[in-house]
Amino acid sequence: MRSGYARGFGLVKTPNARTQAQRRRLAVLCAVVGLALASGVVGSLTAPRTPASSDPAPFSYYPHE
Repeated sequence: MRSGYARGFGLVKTPNARTQAQRRRLAVLCAVVGLALASGVVGSLTAPRTPASSDPAPFSYYPHE
């Protein structure tokens, strides 16, 4: 007679060290890409709106130039 606990697909193999390391690398890569995308969105939303045709004055350390 079968046990009441052994239902469904049965036992599932636990992932080995190589699979776990691959999942960790993928998680870190996804976190880095997500952070880069989020910072890009925040940067584009907080950037000052300037017309594309206006040419800003060149930067100078000396105010009289």
